[in-house]
Amino acid sequence: MDHLSHYPALAERLTKAGLNVEDVKAKLKRQHIETPSWGYGNSGTRFKVFAWPGAARTAYERIADAAYIHQLSGIAPSVALHIPWDKVDDWGALKQYAAEQGVVIGAINPNVFQDDQYKLGSVCSPFGAVREEAIAHMVECCDIMQKTGSGLLSLWFADGTNYAGQDSIRGRKHRLESGLAEVYKYLPAGGRMLIEYKFFEPAFYHTDLADWGMAYATALKLGERAQVLVDTGHHAQGTNIAHIVAFLLDEGRLGGFHFNARRYADDDLIVGTTNPFELFEIFVELVSAGSRADNVAYMIDQSHNIEPKLEAMLLSVLNCQVAYAKALIVDYRKLADMQAAGDVLGAQQVLVDAYETDVRPLLAQVRVEMGRDPDPLAAYRRDDYAARVASERGAGVSGGSGYPG
Repeated sequence: MDHLSHYPALAERLTKAGLNVEDVKAKLKRQHIETPSWGYGNSGTRFKVFAWPGAARTAYERIADAAYIHQLSGIAPSVALHIPWDKVDDWGALKQYAAEQGVVIGAINPNVFQDDQYKLGSVCSPFGAVREEAIAHMVECCDIMQKTGSGLLSLWFADGTNYAGQDSIRGRKHRLESGLAEVYKYLPAGGRMLIEYKFFEPAFYHTDLADWGMAYATALKLGERAQVLVDTGHHAQGTNIAHIVAFLLDEGRLGGFHFNARRYADDDLIVGTTNPFELFEIFVELVSAGSRADNVAYMIDQSHNIEPKLEAMLLSVLNCQVAYAKALIVDYRKLADMQAAGDVLGAQQVLVDAYETDVRPLLAQVRVEMGRDPDPLAAYRRDDYAARVASERGAGVSGGSGYPG
């Protein structure tokens, strides 16, 4: 068990659970967390965007930053794009640049919420011309998927109403289903459509895709390549996200995640900061589902406003890594025995034991074997990358509201 034998609690945990350390390390090395282009630029709250020195200004700079985070972590090899924020004239050139930086282009995210014509909705709008424009934009994003090699179309809608009677809720549902059915036809071969939902905001009376059940029902009508995207900040207070994850996994309809943390609403904080045990619970469901979780996309979606952009993104990736490592060392055989015996507290304690185990030595060993620094955060703070890009790019521009998705 190489140098892990110097860490008795961790070594004992692996031995008692009947786990082969090499198997655990192999799974950790295969972990894939996708970072978002918009997390590297100046984005913030609905009220104010605070400019950060060196914040990425173009798609190329955002990809360079994403590649740097992958260089440090070893498990962030793809970057999601937001259109039109990341729009370029030559998608082939952008794809090639990403490859040269050591990453690939991941999910393509259409923007159908920011322009004035979407004030009353996009695909659910009462105006046919607006719906057609939204559909055309999503079809354009399917073409971008083809040109960049992306396999995911990630959809989030701000559609909804603020007042009772403002529009027909059932009518808007039909428009949504019709519009997505049209977009679905243009998915590239092997591509998937991930449907995100949100409890409320910016619509306050009703949101057209308000929860996972609505997204799931919509996906079922579209076809097998339509799945649900779970944003960990898009739920009512107290929602059991692990339960949602387990249900969708069992149904084969969990397409992916947008990881972040919340305390009150859609706070878009660094994942694993306010709710680390909840993040662990989610990963336990994913690990225990085995091959059913093979095609789940793990993506970050956060708004770093007062935090250093790069350090915040790195911490986000590493917190997902810690949660996954702790889920991997759960004694699932013992857990099953406790569950079968109806031992309520015994079963719960199995999870707590794994959660409270210090996995940092294990992760340090994995990083060394992957040719990375055993302490990526320390490596970041020693490096001059952030200072260099700040000097090259300048302070950027602050503004009003930031990314609302």
